[in-house]
Order: sequence, then C-alpha cells, then structure tokens
Amino acid sequence: SECREWALLELQGVLEIQPSAQHLPLNAFSIGSLSRSQQEKYYFTIGYHELEGKKVSLKKPMLVLQKVLRADPIDVESSPVVLSTQYPTQVQKTSELKAIGIIRHKILFKTRPKALISK
Repeated sequence: SECREWALLELQGVLEIQPSAQHLPLNAFSIGSLSRSQQEKYYFTIGYHELEGKKVSLKKPMLVLQKVLRADPIDVESSPVVLSTQYPTQVQKTSELKAIGIIRHKILFKTRPKALISK
C-alpha cells in the first residue's frame, strides 16, 4: 500500500466543544472549511471566524501511523505459559503499526481571526 500525502494545520489558541456536544466522539465533528486562493493563501473558516494562513515545509517529515490489532493463535507446544484445557483455542492479541500517510508541510495560521459579519 502507498502512503498518502497529508497536511498538518497549526492554529494559535483553543478550539472548544460546546457542552451539549461533549458526549460525541471527535470524528463526529466538522471543525470548519479550508480553502486555497490562487496566490497560495489558505483560508480556514470556523463558525463566524476566518483565519488566513500559508503553507510551510516541515524541517523533518512526519509519518501518520495506524495501530492494527491482530489475534494470533498461540502455539501450545512452544508457548512457555501453561494453558488451561477449558479453552480449546487460545488467542494472543498483538498489535502492529501501519504507515498510512506522510506529512511534509503544514498550513500555519498565526494571525488573529477575522470576524465574518453578515449584512
């Protein structure tokens, strides 16, 4: 499998989840909308705020890893652990890390957000 190119968003400040939504998992949220202009400026709209940023190369690339759990049957004869005969199949849980992406750039938003006001 190949590693996809990812980007890192660097924001200044704190993003807060509304108290009514704190029981939801993080992947249930949409933080905002990211767009790019022809002048290579990036705009990130969060609610009624717009941030302006730029693309910056990282000094060292970062790897995005995913933990994969595996259940391997245990070889009873070579296992140093005494196994109970109550359970006919013994399973050993192992995990491995799978590279799913690489990050070579970040989009840096270091200025204060601009308020978007509807007229």
